[in-house]
Amino acid sequence: MRKVRMGVIGCGGIVEGAHVHAIQDEMAKGRLEITAVCEIIPERAEKAAKLWNCDYITDDWTTMLGRVDAILCALPHDLHHPCGKFFLENGVHVMMEKPLANTEPECIDLIETAERTGKLLMVAYPWRYEDGPKVIRKLLDDKTYGECFQVSMWTEQNTHPAEGNWANTKKGLGGGQFFSHGCHYIDLLLWFFGKPKRGIHFGNNKGTPWMEGEGTSQAMIEFADGTLAYHGGTWGAAGTRLGYSFHFHCTKGMIEYDHFAGKIYAHTDIADHIPGEIGANEKCELIYEHTSGKNVVPEMNHFLDCVLNGDTPITTAAESLQGLRVIWKMYEAERNNTIADLTGLGLEDDWKAVPLTEHGVWEEWE
Repeated sequence: MRKVRMGVIGCGGIVEGAHVHAIQDEMAKGRLEITAVCEIIPERAEKAAKLWNCDYITDDWTTMLGRVDAILCALPHDLHHPCGKFFLENGVHVMMEKPLANTEPECIDLIETAERTGKLLMVAYPWRYEDGPKVIRKLLDDKTYGECFQVSMWTEQNTHPAEGNWANTKKGLGGGQFFSHGCHYIDLLLWFFGKPKRGIHFGNNKGTPWMEGEGTSQAMIEFADGTLAYHGGTWGAAGTRLGYSFHFHCTKGMIEYDHFAGKIYAHTDIADHIPGEIGANEKCELIYEHTSGKNVVPEMNHFLDCVLNGDTPITTAAESLQGLRVIWKMYEAERNNTIADLTGLGLEDDWKAVPLTEHGVWEEWE
């Protein structure tokens, strides 16, 4: 069996907390070997290299050529473009941690470079590879509980990078919590509901003063079919009841997804509302259960399928760009105190048909 020689660039929290499991799983299957580790903090590099039995450590990714067939880029967001561009230009497949890049011109350059060189460029949006969202997508498509008309997504976490960390800055993140983390849920919403129509966003750093951009974000999108979707996220949660929870209100019931617990419930048969009574006669049924937590194992498995078999990624760079355009347009509308026009930005829309815009440049947010 052919092994893919992979280089890991950046061995921080996202690698230690998530990708490490996927890497070890694929190494055990014999499809992957880590042949180079790039990290500026020696202790991190040595720990990762020892774990993966890798004998090449560097703090300069350009020295990895000839040792790798593919790379996982888990660098600060403002380095995604130069890193991805370098490897694509030199014949190496790229799995890019989200977001694809911090500006629209950089994203387009990466997409066009991958097309020109014929190399794989896949964006690491693990939610679409996980069992829970896939089950929900089928329930929605099959209209198991009728037409979905409203969805609420909550992501409440305590993320407080140390002073001076790149993740506190607009330049490093490409914005704030909405761009860095909310991009996952915009991607999911576009995948669930198709063509967005219009949207609004509010965000600030009250409660998260360490953030230069917004640490708390509230976003609302109306889709072409009339579905209303909400995402509320914060990095300043001092406590949480909701954790990562999604509620899909349908005409014949409500689908609840508790990501932390790995459980999907169906709530049905609720009686007409009577003031003072909540959920009278409501039926609650556990309809699906899976391993809880962020599961990037199927994501890495799919990336290797694409490298070895020439498959098309489920999460393409072009689709990623459409999701980021939604965020940039909502940021722009927020600054202008208007409602964002999101037409033409569904995942199935032609990304090349949308003209280059000015909103995808972080420097304009000052």
